[in-house]
Amino acid sequence: MEMTTGASGRSVLGRSGGGRRPTELAMAIVATVILSSCQTSEVLSGAEFDPTSALASSGDVSKSDLDQGKLQFMNGNYGLAEKHFRKAVELRQDNAEALMGLAACYDRLGRFDLADRAYNQLLKVAGRQPRIVNNMGYSQYLRGEKAKARKLLLEARAASPGDETIEANLALLDRS
Repeated sequence: MEMTTGASGRSVLGRSGGGRRPTELAMAIVATVILSSCQTSEVLSGAEFDPTSALASSGDVSKSDLDQGKLQFMNGNYGLAEKHFRKAVELRQDNAEALMGLAACYDRLGRFDLADRAYNQLLKVAGRQPRIVNNMGYSQYLRGEKAKARKLLLEARAASPGDETIEANLALLDRS
């Protein structure tokens, strides 16, 4: 193998005295397919397959988007996180975790109208849980609505005394 200059003027790695033979290229493709199928069979060999589940595929896609949404959110990529959480919600409207992530993304993006819509849908799906009320309080804090934020955060604290996140949000509110 040697580095040569091709017709376009770019450097090309290739055989001295000519290009790559078609059989070498075909062998490389076959090797890639075989290796990737080995990895797939290892992954699938331990998995259980339920042929009666019509929603298995949708659930997997929803979980994949949920996981990607969380990752993007943690990295501060709120627009990309919103895309993944929204897709997860579109696939499963009752996915409370995806709705919570979607609402939080809208808060971070300053789209409070959409955040309110997501929180309302989340309340219908999961009920008025302390973690949800805490996030709704933080949303109000981000909007500058301190009185509304305090009311919601105190409600969350009453339902879950000693919760560190709720206490941290109340402390943040007190400092502002």
